[in-house]
Amino acid sequence: MDDVQGKVTIAPQVLSAIVRLTTLEQSGVRRLAPVPPKVRGLLTGGTAEEGIFIAVTEQGVQAEVHVVADAQANMLKLGQTLQTGITRAIEEMVGMPVAAVDVYIDDVALPAASAE
Repeated sequence: MDDVQGKVTIAPQVLSAIVRLTTLEQSGVRRLAPVPPKVRGLLTGGTAEEGIFIAVTEQGVQAEVHVVADAQANMLKLGQTLQTGITRAIEEMVGMPVAAVDVYIDDVALPAASAE
């Protein structure tokens, strides 16, 4: 039953959705950060959505994620956790190898001031 009967094509938007959902469910992530227009023009050869850039190369999937983190979050641990989670999600859900997951913490969301 291991006969290959055709091919499977995964749309880049599916990879973006997996990355988006995995990122937003992580505690410490407030929201995705928009990629600045100047930078968006430099990103070629892949699919760019708000806060996410996906490229599929010979080595595998390359993901770039821009987030706004909570002020209380450990930024290094958050980045490492996102890299691990995104890699695992892509490999398990679509079976594609992951070449790189680059996490950029573009901003920190401060807690709202309490009204007295």
